[in-house]
Amino acid sequence: MLVSLEIKDFGLVDWVSMEFSCGINVLTGETGAGKSI
Repeated sequence: MLVSLEIKDFGLVDWVSMEFSCGINVLTGETGAGKSI
């Protein structure tokens, strides 16, 4: 199971760190925010 994710200097993302919980996790954001890169 994926527990956490850290992304640095990728596409539109300078830096982001996420921790996931059990079950379904959903990423949301404005159009053009970089959700699908």
